Amino acid sequence: MTETEMLLSGYGLTTAEMFYRMPDYPSVLNSFVWQDYDLAPDHDRLMSFIDYWKAEIEGELHSVRYAHRKLVAPSEWRQVVGEFHYH
Repeated sequence: MTETEMLLSGYGLTTAEMFYRMPDYPSVLNSFVWQDYDLAPDHDRLMSFIDYWKAEIEGELHSVRYAHRKLVAPSEWRQVVGEFHYH
């Protein structure tokens, strides 16, 4: 799917900030920011990335904070039928 097709299909931009600890420095909390187009409310791509993180990356997740925003919404479009000139 192209980016435009995804946006018209209801995908929105999901941004997740992941806080994690490395095994060598357990008292230090690190952060990682991830962004991708995803569908709310299931967030399949985000959940897939979290599963990948748990399986492949040594840093244990502490918490995940995310936000989702549809970039194309019906309220952003309006039809203009005419134009009114003043002076």
